[in-house]
Amino acid sequence: MKLYYKPGACSLASHIMLREVGATFDIEAVDTDAGLTESGRQFSDINAKGYVPALEIEGGETINEGVAILQYIADTNPGRAFSPAPGSLDRARLQQFLNYAAAELHKSWSPLFADDATDAERAAATAKVKKKFDYLEAELSDGREFLVGNRFSVADAYTFVLVFWANFKDIDLGGWPRLSDFADRIFARPATRAAFAAEGLA
Repeated sequence: MKLYYKPGACSLASHIMLREVGATFDIEAVDTDAGLTESGRQFSDINAKGYVPALEIEGGETINEGVAILQYIADTNPGRAFSPAPGSLDRARLQQFLNYAAAELHKSWSPLFADDATDAERAAATAKVKKKFDYLEAELSDGREFLVGNRFSVADAYTFVLVFWANFKDIDLGGWPRLSDFADRIFARPATRAAFAAEGLA
């Protein structure tokens, strides 16, 4: 397998999970602005959408979209990843948090990473991100360590990356102590540390 990634981007969640399950895989960085992979391939030939992550699997197939890749990793490694059975409540909860991460929190960050965003757009985006953090803080108010079934899952990996982005944009997590503890907990995992090191992240 090969994961196409951009350091610190949402692809980091897939990278963390590949290490969590002990997969054998390579990584290749992508310059999404230039549209080229580290080895000089046109990234559009790998993912026509032009963004990471993309995961090449056996047989020459490629999966894109972070949620799809995360679910694939979990479902193909049920002994090493928390992958609730289809039709179970935990499965629905897992999808709930994955979709919230993708459709709500992830999208809220977009203006803060856009070079052409105005100050007003960035301020509005910051306020929106903080509201999403409020929701997650409330979800964790029952004292659980992880989002679903109190077991580490792909939803935790994805949410962690999106929360970690606060460090890039000077958003102090002190106002969300449970969420801050959650992020620290995921960051302390060996797979997370290994992924950070491989991507050259501090």
